[in-house]
Amino acid sequence: MHELVIVLDFGGQYNQLIARRVRECNVYCEVKSYKTSIDEIKAMAPKGIIFTGGPNSVYLDDSPTISGDIFELGIPVLGICYGCQLMAHLTGGKVSSAHKSEYGKTETEFNTDSLLFKGLPDKGITWMSHTDYISSPGEGFIPVAHTADCPVAAMENRERKLYGMQYHPEVMHTDNGKAMLRNFLYEVCQCRGDWSMSNYARTAIEQVKEKVGKGKVLLALSGGVDSSVLAALLSKAVGNQLTCIFVDHGLMRKNEGDEVEAAFKDWDVNFVRVNAGERFLSKLKDVSEPEKKRKIIGEEFIRVFEEEAKKIGAVDFLAQGTIYPDVIESGAGDAAVIKSHHNVGGLPDYVDFKDIVEPLRLLFKDEVRQLGIELGLADYLVWRQPFPGPGLAIRIIGDITQEKVSILQDADAIFREEIALAGLDRDIHQYFAVLTSMRSVGVMGDFRTYDYTLALRGVTTTDFMTADFARIPYDVLAKISNRIVNEVKSINRIVYDITTKPPSTIEFE
Repeated sequence: MHELVIVLDFGGQYNQLIARRVRECNVYCEVKSYKTSIDEIKAMAPKGIIFTGGPNSVYLDDSPTISGDIFELGIPVLGICYGCQLMAHLTGGKVSSAHKSEYGKTETEFNTDSLLFKGLPDKGITWMSHTDYISSPGEGFIPVAHTADCPVAAMENRERKLYGMQYHPEVMHTDNGKAMLRNFLYEVCQCRGDWSMSNYARTAIEQVKEKVGKGKVLLALSGGVDSSVLAALLSKAVGNQLTCIFVDHGLMRKNEGDEVEAAFKDWDVNFVRVNAGERFLSKLKDVSEPEKKRKIIGEEFIRVFEEEAKKIGAVDFLAQGTIYPDVIESGAGDAAVIKSHHNVGGLPDYVDFKDIVEPLRLLFKDEVRQLGIELGLADYLVWRQPFPGPGLAIRIIGDITQEKVSILQDADAIFREEIALAGLDRDIHQYFAVLTSMRSVGVMGDFRTYDYTLALRGVTTTDFMTADFARIPYDVLAKISNRIVNEVKSINRIVYDITTKPPSTIEFE
């Protein structure tokens, strides 16, 4: 048994990221719905409770809420964004529509007498995302942080161990945000910190053993970080009960199908490669809408697995490398749906397996890498560049043809090669090319061209829930651009995406 902190989910897009930060502080954490009863929460005996953000206004009748009795349990509570406003609302404070909304990086001043900010600077940048604000904190609360437009950027009632932050300490763009959460965990909740990735690995392996028993497991092995780590974990849990099927849907990066097969040929697993490129392209013909692409690919993946499973014999479980960002962005509970993922929202209603095994579901991308290292996976697999399940289908804007796939494969290969040659491949956490649907006039030699515009995307992030655009040096970008327009037919213009996440997502579709 570990010390437990509960994150109560009120529908925010960063809800699981809070849990991820808590675990990063070596404190075990579980995410529960805000509908969890007070009696159930009390029975769990948590060391602390954290309210997440959410898209609603706390003063509306249909907004998510919880009984004020939760503040009478004597358990420390931290409210974040919507959770902070809800705490104020339930304790007699007032939440109003802000005259000026705050989004993104915001200069903030802190009262370092508060335990939340113990040992931290009295000024810094926080990540804001709110249209309402606390115009008056609840009874017994005092403001302990403010911005130019937000008088209660943080508040506390030290006697009752109730704290709130209007901003998001869990995102990487908040200065010392993790330290603030750590202060809540260790200074307020008095946690010891008894959870680690090695514990998670042992627990996950045992849970898979218990669930699978003597059954056979089928894994969709893409060769990406998630599926490779999952393969390593499953091999330790069930050994030769595992069959890894690599579906080459024809939408991989250049030469990637052969590379994946070569990487796993010496593993002690049952490896099957299915070349299904023509099948997927025919299903995607004339489809331009991104959600429809994802759903088609998700269902076709399952259909291929079912067919291969029948060739192998009876298979009981389908294993998937679903991770937390997949779940969050596909919409969970009251969270808004940003985009469905082929291994979450894209699943068909009927799946011909007894159950699905998803032991990475609680982990963020960097935690998956940590787990891979813990399991002894080779570095080149652990640090492989992230690649979405739908592949290049969601990096080609509009309809998909074999010609467009080939164009993008060649352009993307040049981009990745030059980033590696520049020594930036570990500094930029994800980078790729996107073939847009826009065509523009260009001049090559003495001829007028009317060809595609290629977008380059590079981001820095630790959790893939928020991201900043990578500051790739101009000379590197210039070399990349020059090579692509000269070596890849049908592209005459290169643009670089400089938006952050939010407001955009990392992938274009």
